[in-house]
Amino acid sequence: MSISLDGQVAIVTGAGNGLGRAYALELARRGARVVVNDLGSARDGTGHSDAALAVIEEIHAAGGEAMADGGDVSDFAQMEAMAARAMEKWGGIHILINNAGILRDRTFAKMDPADFDLVLRVHLLGSAYATKAVWNIMRDQTYGRVLMTTSSTGLGGNFGQANYGAAKAGVLGLARTLRLEGAKYNVRVNCIAPTAGTRMTADIFPEEAYKAFEPENVVPAAIFLVSEDAPTDAIVAAGGGVFQSAFITMNEGILLPENERTAEGFAKAWPRIRERTGDHVFENGMEQSHHALRMLMKSQH
Repeated sequence: MSISLDGQVAIVTGAGNGLGRAYALELARRGARVVVNDLGSARDGTGHSDAALAVIEEIHAAGGEAMADGGDVSDFAQMEAMAARAMEKWGGIHILINNAGILRDRTFAKMDPADFDLVLRVHLLGSAYATKAVWNIMRDQTYGRVLMTTSSTGLGGNFGQANYGAAKAGVLGLARTLRLEGAKYNVRVNCIAPTAGTRMTADIFPEEAYKAFEPENVVPAAIFLVSEDAPTDAIVAAGGGVFQSAFITMNEGILLPENERTAEGFAKAWPRIRERTGDHVFENGMEQSHHALRMLMKSQH
């Protein structure tokens, strides 16, 4: 099965380097016209660069179509302007990859609140703003593919990354809500948790691991997740050629008798409450209350 993106318009945020650049080049190679969005050159979000223009030149040299955009994802007006430019030039927006990101790592005890705020603004609000800017366009054309970038830190936490973990968990909640709202309009929303040797991980990975985790090894998953046959609500971990699916699950749980609904009763039941028996994928936010109601009704018969 060959995946073609001929005639589609794709936006990639943070596309001047690393993963974003790799995504943009492959999207263009498969026929998409690409908006290469990039603002900063440093991993902490400071500075500006001509990186987007360099990616544009690569795409043009290979015979593709692309345009650069220097908009800040944390500024909604700039994201609206980016979408408007794409619509004016190409008449549609079919794919959005929310890839832009920065790091401001520190233990929570030493973290400046401003660094917490900035990381959330770029990762979480940036993903929301870029998506909002294209959302109604995708709904109106009854076609859209949105790929959010979450992280293993958002799924499992990581020492010294409270701001980043909070943002990436927030992105996951955003994606899982939007896939519900986009379903009737054929707008599919997925998440990717990449592990790649990029400017954000340059001094985190040992050199040999940095080379093994080339951004290009993440690209196959991303392309599939924005293709016509993409699923929706997938959470895919990708890195070094290894691909995994992640799931948010909830177990069967127990119904405590009324006379045991105390802190002591809960403590006594805790081993059973935390058992993984009956784990199932948590499909939507209403499932918890529906499940509780079913257990209550069953207990009354």
